Amino acid sequence: MHQHPQRTIDRARRMLDERVQPAVERRAAALTVSVRRLPGEPEPFELATAGPFEPFTAGSTWGPAWTTAWFHLQGDVPAGWDALVPTTYSVHSAAVVVDLGFDGGPGFQSEGLVYRADGSIVKGVHPRSRYVRLDPGTTTVDLYVEAAANPDIAARAFRPTVLGDGLDADGEPQYRFRRAELVALDDRVDALAVDLDVLIGWAAELAADDPRRSKILRALDRACDVIDPDRIHDCVDAARAELATVLAQPAAASTHRVAAVGHAHIDSAWLWPMRETVRKCTRTFANVLALMDDYPELRFACSQAQQYAWIEEHQPKLFARISDAVAAGRFVPAGGMWVESDTNLPGGEALVRQFVHGKRYFAERFGVEPREVWLPDSFGYSAALPQIAVLAGFRWFLTQKLAWHPTNPFPHHTFWWEGIDGTRLFAHLPPVDTYLAELTPAELNHATQNFRDHAGATTSLVPFGHGDGGGGPTALMMERARRQADLEGAPPIEHLTPTAFFERAEAEYPDAPVWVGELYMEAHRGTYTSQAAMKRGNRRSEHLLREAELWCATATIRTGAEYPYDALDRIWKTVLLHQFHDVLPGSSIAWVHREAREAYEQVGAELEELITTALGTLAGEGDIPIRFNAVPLRVAGIPALGASDAPEAAGQAVTARLDGNRWIVDNGVLRITIAADGTITSLVDTRYDRELVAEGARLNDLVLHHDLPNAFDAWDLDSFYRTTASPLRTVDSLRVAERPDAVLVEVRRVHGASTYHQTITIPAGVDRVEFAIDVDWHEREKLLKAMFGVDVRAEHATAEIQFGHLRRPTHDNTTWDEAKFEVCAHRWVHVGEPGFGVAVANDSTYGHDIRRLPGESGDPLAGRAGTGIGLSLLRAPRYPDPETDQGRHHARYTLVSGAGIDDAVEAGLRLNLPVREIRGTSAPAPLVAVDGDGVVIETVKLAEDRSGDVIVRLYESLGARTTARLSWDFVAVGAEIVDLLERPLATVGEPRFELRPFQILTVRIRVQEVTDD
Repeated sequence: MHQHPQRTIDRARRMLDERVQPAVERRAAALTVSVRRLPGEPEPFELATAGPFEPFTAGSTWGPAWTTAWFHLQGDVPAGWDALVPTTYSVHSAAVVVDLGFDGGPGFQSEGLVYRADGSIVKGVHPRSRYVRLDPGTTTVDLYVEAAANPDIAARAFRPTVLGDGLDADGEPQYRFRRAELVALDDRVDALAVDLDVLIGWAAELAADDPRRSKILRALDRACDVIDPDRIHDCVDAARAELATVLAQPAAASTHRVAAVGHAHIDSAWLWPMRETVRKCTRTFANVLALMDDYPELRFACSQAQQYAWIEEHQPKLFARISDAVAAGRFVPAGGMWVESDTNLPGGEALVRQFVHGKRYFAERFGVEPREVWLPDSFGYSAALPQIAVLAGFRWFLTQKLAWHPTNPFPHHTFWWEGIDGTRLFAHLPPVDTYLAELTPAELNHATQNFRDHAGATTSLVPFGHGDGGGGPTALMMERARRQADLEGAPPIEHLTPTAFFERAEAEYPDAPVWVGELYMEAHRGTYTSQAAMKRGNRRSEHLLREAELWCATATIRTGAEYPYDALDRIWKTVLLHQFHDVLPGSSIAWVHREAREAYEQVGAELEELITTALGTLAGEGDIPIRFNAVPLRVAGIPALGASDAPEAAGQAVTARLDGNRWIVDNGVLRITIAADGTITSLVDTRYDRELVAEGARLNDLVLHHDLPNAFDAWDLDSFYRTTASPLRTVDSLRVAERPDAVLVEVRRVHGASTYHQTITIPAGVDRVEFAIDVDWHEREKLLKAMFGVDVRAEHATAEIQFGHLRRPTHDNTTWDEAKFEVCAHRWVHVGEPGFGVAVANDSTYGHDIRRLPGESGDPLAGRAGTGIGLSLLRAPRYPDPETDQGRHHARYTLVSGAGIDDAVEAGLRLNLPVREIRGTSAPAPLVAVDGDGVVIETVKLAEDRSGDVIVRLYESLGARTTARLSWDFVAVGAEIVDLLERPLATVGEPRFELRPFQILTVRIRVQEVTDD
């Protein structure tokens, strides 16, 4: 055993950092630098370099936040540099080194893109990728660097800053330009540096009693002995010879193996606006292509079709190079989604379109079809995703974020993931616990020791490369991979594509364990609520798209109107882009959310115009009021996807009377008591003679909490927020208005800096109460909830997710149950006992907490446990956007008494798809209809291939097996079942289908071709 292991490690590390690494640069020569500063938005190369440049010297400051500076670098290569140092690599010894003022790690600060004088792109420059290698024989340097002064918001990301709004930057330069020089690089010294780096790393990682460690320590000591700090270049060969023996020892056959996949996780927006993401992608992709020239083994996986589309639009020459690399199998389109979206918040059809648009783009541009879902960084994963993915042609799933669990470590790294309908995906959670690996010994050792499936699997995947504008993989990472490709004590590294890894992993571990249900992330629960306007904009956009496709398809089939393919395609891509996992969840800077709100407004206006035009075409010219109903639930007695003019509760009445200081409202089904403080203290369902309000509880009780998470302000919601509940029961005014069909109770409250207007609507003759709230919100670090304490003893709560629902426990029996103190639901939640339930539907809320209410212990007659349903309405985190949610907000929600799951489904659809009324001549017959309990038509549109065929997507919503019969009222030549990309799966004879619980079914109806005769 080596006597002084840490002394040797420290000695070798100091030799590497202070002596060997600086000696890589053998010579340096000055370059002439000039600059053109752009105070506004970026400009293309041709325009930016045509303007006047002024002299600039290293050491000068540059770059107010979010501005761009173009640096022109010129000079001559000194004679004889080609022969100055021998080279052992397949790279070149002369280079330009650029330091824009880098401080810290890659990404989250200034970045540069290097162009040749002819406008062709060379590569990006970043803190750990500063060198621009010159071709052999180069005698003159003439380069431009487009430098982006992105402020280091990462350093400010956990305290308030205005630099993220893009409006109020302080105008002071952010950076001091350090260096732009011509250097001669000694690649032999660089090789020694990598040898030392790898062996020092393993000396630190291996166990103290491991014989391998002792051999490495001895080799490091001997290498340091032969290195003369004053004559590094003369000692390289001798030092490397001392290390060669331990570097040549092969790995054991039984050791864990690593599939290295080059990667550069680039958030499509986060601490920078989307326009900057375009440039981050350009710099990173250029870096990767340059690196591939030197390292042909590199396989680079890049997801997000949107990012390719940006490059295609803004940098067509670079896109052509990417296309060539894709064709060669080295630059790998992965994932198959339009963006790496959140999967909790987008609706079912939106998740479908993420895959449809992503896969279609990759197929059309590159002729490839990814088979793995690539979502390393999203904040939890819906239990509907396995079925959606398989129907879109995927087999595998990758994530990394579950490694963030602070309480319950996820029990598997390779497993089968089973969704709500029983569909399974083969899944992998890389045990390296990062999607930004650098292939260090510490990372590789952690991946080996951490992997939980050694018994059945031999290989794990390691995504490596700097992300978010950091430039992706580097030469150092590639050299580390070469040293550790077959090295004793290290897991052997092999460069693979995601497909090659998953094929191997699935083949060797077909009996991997099964995880059933959602992949709930025990962190970032605040993203269900932060930036409420984002949530409302997304929900409204999704449902307007649904209406627009339905009514436009109906107008095309009924009247021959032109179907707006291009407009719908563009709008869908806008909505999908804003579902990126740091945009829709509300965790980006203010600039991003400001632009997103503007985008939602534009989307809403365009879709309303499309809908109005289509309905006007269908109704014709006339003055008869026609009600168009897009609620697609046949079992509820609603005409499916057609027109309806039957008013609800015809002939019913509702009464209100003041009884002391409280109002009693009776609508013939419900008898409701509204206290003087504006909350509901009693709700009796007269059909069951049953009180709905739990002991000591209220309905529609606004509650304010302190919201001070320990970390990740906009992301996290910590459970201790519950200990600071403050009900808002002070009333400034309460007004009751009686109408023939409803009673309205309007309540105004002022608390702190905020004003709350609540409306309670009690329609005649129905089993529901409708609520609306308008808030002028000016709180800081607070959470606003609407609470409903119901007298229902529910051990589980049911929440709508995409294409179905999920049951979660309301108790805290285990740490896994306790961790789900805040959960995501879509349009409704439901709690119930056998024979009686309560549903709460919403039009824009996603965050919910559903908890058991204690009742009164000790009284066997009176004590009873109820259930609390909490809707998270607003937050006020201070970073990364210090003005999060400040301003006006509107939300609606509905409580349904005596509700089953079918009633909850109907209530959610009604609230989000209101009936439209337009004047015309006659109501058109529904285009399609379905008979079948609980079968919901999700989508009616025309086919993506623009053939004019009608696509109908439906699903079973109740979690039960059922039979459905689909019918259509137009001439067709046949129908077939298709996948989500509308490719044939089976021919339909009789349009009658047996559906398993939560099954999604897509039917293509072939439209009759019209001939002249």
